Amino acid sequence: MMPAMTLVAGALAILVAAFFKGAVSFGFPLVATPLMALALDVKTAVAVSIIPNIAMDGVQLVRRGHAHDTVRRLFWLIVCSMLGMWLGTRLLAVMPGRIAMLVLGVFVLLFAAVNASGLTLTVPPAWERWLSPPVGLVAGVLGGLTNVPGTPMVLYFVALGLDKYEFVRAVAVTFIVVKVVQLGAVAWYGLLDLRLLAVSLGFTVVALGGFAVGLRLQDWLPARAFNRAVLAFLFAIGVWLVVRSL
Repeated sequence: MMPAMTLVAGALAILVAAFFKGAVSFGFPLVATPLMALALDVKTAVAVSIIPNIAMDGVQLVRRGHAHDTVRRLFWLIVCSMLGMWLGTRLLAVMPGRIAMLVLGVFVLLFAAVNASGLTLTVPPAWERWLSPPVGLVAGVLGGLTNVPGTPMVLYFVALGLDKYEFVRAVAVTFIVVKVVQLGAVAWYGLLDLRLLAVSLGFTVVALGGFAVGLRLQDWLPARAFNRAVLAFLFAIGVWLVVRSL
């Protein structure tokens, strides 16, 4: 059985990450995984955070609807991300936890650096058909290894110029699909047993509470100041993960 203090630390990490996701519509595993990795090993952190992520994205999808249009547009990105997710989870299963922690830390630092730089990418409409499959594959592999498939996808969706509601639908649809695949993969490779499944279901209840509060704050939250604080926080977490892995 997981120690009580570890459970509390994990639940607090889930709560903070779920609030962040409710406020900005994405970023749950990006925040939850490195936070939980401070108290748990990365493989366990990945395994117990999948079901809460699926539940929250399910809520987002129900709120926005019209999922079939998004699935039609992003079909090949979704298919390739499913394949990449399975491959990435296989890497996670065989790779030493220290290496996975290092990859996660470096990835978090790169994400914070790209966002802090203000770099804006734009994908011409004619390129979408050809870029979607490799973006999906890369996002899936990174997602399986680090539990963070959303960052490449989010950057890609922004580059496509999706409006607010299209963006939220794209995030919800793609995340649900890849996370369901990831759930099957972690179970297949022995990373999620019945004990951790029970922990994950308990964390789901916590996550939905934090997510609900985040949704209420979404409309009036001062996004610029909030994003700066989040980036600084993620930078500190990334540095700590890299140092810890070394």
